[in-house]
Amino acid sequence: MTLVKFSTAVAVSLVMGLGACTDPAMLNRDGTPSKERQGLIAGGILGAGIGALSNSSNKTAAVIGGAAVGALAGGLIGSQLDKQEAELRQSIANDRIAIVNTGDRLILLLPDDLTFATDSSDLTPSIRADLLKVADSLVRYPNSTVQVIGHTDSDGDAAYNQGLSERRASVVADQIQAGGVPYNRIRTIGRGEAEPVASNLTEEGKAQNRRVEIVIIPQ
Repeated sequence: MTLVKFSTAVAVSLVMGLGACTDPAMLNRDGTPSKERQGLIAGGILGAGIGALSNSSNKTAAVIGGAAVGALAGGLIGSQLDKQEAELRQSIANDRIAIVNTGDRLILLLPDDLTFATDSSDLTPSIRADLLKVADSLVRYPNSTVQVIGHTDSDGDAAYNQGLSERRASVVADQIQAGGVPYNRIRTIGRGEAEPVASNLTEEGKAQNRRVEIVIIPQ
């Protein structure tokens, strides 16, 4: 086994040891790993890989050091996301806005019928207040970028659906910017009908596909 392979194995072993940690603070109520713990593990593995590719004369130290730094950064990101998620759930009263914490980002799912009228890119009055609460959260957590992604179902012309998804993403982004978030933190994306999450053969499936996603990515 080469020195680099050995060093990487050592660091990964350390990270996996963290993964086996039974500290209650690192576990959810059901015993699954918390987002902070997941971030520590993912960050440690990434840091180990970076250390292995470094030009340091002491590869073992570089890999282990990279794992430690990566784990710390990953843990901080996971902890921040947990806190921001909890605050968003408390401030957004509408339970139809789903919030998904993947461990490295938050995804807010805005259903189409809550956000827009049929075949329109004009925001409904009810969603504007919730988007301003999202903006307030982003102002308080400035170390992140935001993707606003529009999606449609497959009814109608694909080119029209693409344009509609882009317009809807832009309108949501404009409302977030109006809440004080600099536009250089926001990227708008239109996916049209290209990324369904359900079947377009049923009305229920098409309703799920018509959505806007707000993706918050810590930096």
